[in-house]
Amino acid sequence: MTELQTQIEDALRKAVVAAMGEACADADPLVTPATNPKFGHYQANLAMGLAKRLGAKPHDLAKQIVAALGTADGLLAEPAAIAGPGFINLTLTDKVLGEHAASMLADDRLGVDTIGSGQRVVVDYSAPNVAKEMHVGHLRSTIIGDAIARTLGFLGYEVIRQNHVGDWGTQFGMLIEHLLDTGYDPHSGGSPGELTALYKAGKQRFDAEPDFAERARQRVVMLQSGDAQTRAVWAALVEDSKHYFQTVYERMNVLLTPDDIRGESFYNDRLAGIVDRLRREEILQESQGANVVFPPGFAGKDGEPLPMIVQKTDGGYLYATTDLAAAMYRVHELGATRLIYVIGLPQRQHVEMFSAVLRQAGWIDPSVRLEFVGFGSVLGPDKKMFKTRSGDTVRLIDLIDEAEQRAAAAIEAKNPDLAEDEKRQVARVVGLGALKYADLSSDRVKDYIFDWDRMLALEGNTAPYMIYSYVRVKSIFRKAEESGFGETEGRQSLGFGGGGGAASSGGIVLTHDAERQLVLQLVQFPQVVRSVADSLEPHRMCSYLYELATRYHRFFEHCPVLRAEDDATRQTRLALCMLVSRVLERGLGLLGIGVVERM
Repeated sequence: MTELQTQIEDALRKAVVAAMGEACADADPLVTPATNPKFGHYQANLAMGLAKRLGAKPHDLAKQIVAALGTADGLLAEPAAIAGPGFINLTLTDKVLGEHAASMLADDRLGVDTIGSGQRVVVDYSAPNVAKEMHVGHLRSTIIGDAIARTLGFLGYEVIRQNHVGDWGTQFGMLIEHLLDTGYDPHSGGSPGELTALYKAGKQRFDAEPDFAERARQRVVMLQSGDAQTRAVWAALVEDSKHYFQTVYERMNVLLTPDDIRGESFYNDRLAGIVDRLRREEILQESQGANVVFPPGFAGKDGEPLPMIVQKTDGGYLYATTDLAAAMYRVHELGATRLIYVIGLPQRQHVEMFSAVLRQAGWIDPSVRLEFVGFGSVLGPDKKMFKTRSGDTVRLIDLIDEAEQRAAAAIEAKNPDLAEDEKRQVARVVGLGALKYADLSSDRVKDYIFDWDRMLALEGNTAPYMIYSYVRVKSIFRKAEESGFGETEGRQSLGFGGGGGAASSGGIVLTHDAERQLVLQLVQFPQVVRSVADSLEPHRMCSYLYELATRYHRFFEHCPVLRAEDDATRQTRLALCMLVSRVLERGLGLLGIGVVERM
């Protein structure tokens, strides 16, 4: 079945053509769900746009459209109403709402089309550094990037995840030289904490000991030239770090694997070619001994053109050079037509500049989309960068551990009768879900304050509330099983088991306004999934799920399910409960958050 909003838009376009002619067939219906039930179910704002185009009053045009629309072949329960200067309010029939709910329930994909089929997208996210522990600074990129990758994948896009880890550069000369001095065996499988401590010690020596600093610089040259001993130590560090990263990713339930890693070192042999090509394109210039490009549209505080350095005076390359090489690889070798960079907001200008250089040089087709997904910072209660009490950077693994421990304590207090293994599973799902959801539910461009109490609250826009809503639905089916009318039987009696039945003839019959409001929220799910994929803003899914859970609880309070007044009403309400549970589970799954049957 055609999506409900699409069906409304098609009816409005047909009415516009009937009232104003084919010249207006391209008018955007501008349909949105009504924000207040007293104004109907949907609102169309197309008369406003048409008024400017046709030089007429919006209210007059709205009257013509409404007259041509009528009840849109049974779509509307009553003729559309006009509000204000020309808003068109639409109220749908219960039959149409029931049919669309039944169609969603009968579809494994809940009405979401694979609109991305045949399109390849690269999502660049997480990007930790080799030989360093992952910390709170990697939280947002990893969580947001994973939610975007999951959503695009569900829509049928071929998603190529790229973990652009920091595994090259001058810092490795410093670290390797220090490791060799101390006799540390890089093959010993030391903990990430050990390597972080060794890195800090190496940095202190680099800053304080000129002799060591010079040897470290020479070690960089040896690394770049392929010295066997140096490369062996470096390779061991990289391999150790890959195993560590994967441990963290598995704890976080994100999709990244070792195969997704394309570190800075991968592009090292391509960097000289990038500079040569820029020179051949005649856009490379020399500035104070360095090779730079001046992408159009960028200026410094003094108003002078802002350079992007691609090669330093000593011949070394910069992040910009690597990012140019990575973009070329992703477009020309991986075949991507959309590149998504999930990076902190301070890197906006950097991404925009190398993107502009790619366009300036004509290296990628204008149809290729390069999108910067910037995000704000995680702040502590003092509204400063989130750190431990001692002032150290918060380790990511410590956050995950604490989330699970706090969830476990809450579960023990509220439901001590759960089996121990179930308590542990629930603590993992709820704790990690709380950590992720608190991040994703915030508009990504804003900073947010890290607050355990808010994250783990069973009320409000939180993961525990979402998961509890799912648990509440599933408890209905456990009770139904006890009374001989379970989830499977409910699906079959309504025709959702593949055998036709009541659903094929509109078996979801709505009789209460709480049912209607619930269905109106449910049928928006496909549009919300698409809007997340278009805007790359996962908080839209969180807002949708919160409203769905809120409407479900309102439905639960006003509409008895198992004690419904008759079989037909009970079947409808069981069907709506099934649909709510499936949408909650799928929506949370697209955010990388699991569900549990009890909590």
